[in-house]
Amino acid sequence: MQINKHFFSALIGKVIVTKEGKRLGFVKDILFETKSGELINIIVKDPTIYTRNLNLEKTNSNDLLIPYSAIIAIGDFVIVSEEDLI
Repeated sequence: MQINKHFFSALIGKVIVTKEGKRLGFVKDILFETKSGELINIIVKDPTIYTRNLNLEKTNSNDLLIPYSAIIAIGDFVIVSEEDLI
């Protein structure tokens, strides 16, 4: 079985949308646990008004966070499950 490998930097700048097609913003950065390498959150750049109203967790600098567990797929877009954000 072949495993596709991609660089983390390929995610930066991708558009984040819900599976219903609502635009949430762009990937600014990714937070991960340094000991295990587990991906924790995506930091949202240029969040839409809709995104700001979702009551998402924030960083100390007020950047919005999307839990990595909410991600359904990554391709041309990062697609997330809105149900996992609420």
